[in-house]
Amino acid sequence: MGYIAELRSVVGTRPLIMAGACVLVFDENGRLLLQRRTDSSDWGTIGGALEPGETLEDAAARELWEEAGLLADGFRFIDLFSGPDMYYRYPHGDEVYNVMAVYEALGVKGTPAVNDHEGIELGYFSLDEPIAELNPFTGLVLAKLGYPIPSKRKEA
Repeated sequence: MGYIAELRSVVGTRPLIMAGACVLVFDENGRLLLQRRTDSSDWGTIGGALEPGETLEDAAARELWEEAGLLADGFRFIDLFSGPDMYYRYPHGDEVYNVMAVYEALGVKGTPAVNDHEGIELGYFSLDEPIAELNPFTGLVLAKLGYPIPSKRKEA
């Protein structure tokens, strides 16, 4: 059981401040690796919550391995996100205010593969066109970094 799950057993669904790392992985064509999440079924970046004793870079490396089966030579810090825009209520009711460090993975090794229960599939996406079912936090990160990628919802 991870740290956040342990806290949830005590506080229930009440809002938590959750520190974590988000990892941007680009291929040789400049496309961004995204995962379709199991909890929300939308496309988002690789990343997750910090565990006790980890550095943010450690969390980035662990999440990159856990969620995509990839290793990196290092990480370049890009930005830190926090505040009311980082509030999220998960479909099952848990509430968080994320404090998220965004990193670019450098010297990525391996072939992306779903490596845990948090993702359904992985894919590379061009940042020159709308991305169907884009996670709102990923949209926020991309917009702040100068990639104003509108979310394109799938038609029913």
